Amino acid sequence: MSGTPDFRERGIAAVRLLQGVIYEEDEETWGILTSHESDLSDSFCEIVLTLVIDRAEGMAYLRQLGDDERTAGYERLPRLFKKTALGYEATLLCVLLRDEYRRFEEEDLDNERCVVEAESLLELWKTFFPESSDEVQLRRRLLTMFKQLEKLKFVRKLTAEADSWEIRKLLKARIPIGDLERLRQRLTADDAPSTAP
Repeated sequence: MSGTPDFRERGIAAVRLLQGVIYEEDEETWGILTSHESDLSDSFCEIVLTLVIDRAEGMAYLRQLGDDERTAGYERLPRLFKKTALGYEATLLCVLLRDEYRRFEEEDLDNERCVVEAESLLELWKTFFPESSDEVQLRRRLLTMFKQLEKLKFVRKLTAEADSWEIRKLLKARIPIGDLERLRQRLTADDAPSTAP
């Protein structure tokens, strides 16, 4: 049995991409990623993944090719990533946060990060539920949804004391501005489960 191949630094970026998103602020990994972009792109292409590097936004992630893009035998490969099922409440929070990010880009010229307080979204959140709903329960569900989106790397909690959350650029990439109205219509039509953008 042959020994372990020589270590290649690009493996660090490859593993991080398989784990999720790489941001430019992670300077070491970002440097490895951009130095080995071509090799990484070719390697991921073999397993039907596209390396997306958005330099303007300072982030990189993997996109799985859709069924219509999987040709010439590639359709035989099993999917590496499964779509994450999102219920009504998680999808609703995604839409509210994406709207906040849109406003941030258009109106907030002083801050580099888009930060929201969970409490500030509560009033808007409540309008999507019956008036008879318990406010304490609605607040608890909102915080639970924030934690669910944190696992998807859409948001990041800033402090342990307050419910301050940074909306990450990945949410913007997953929900382009053109999709906002479509998602809003879906939310108001019914409460059927959706899938992660």
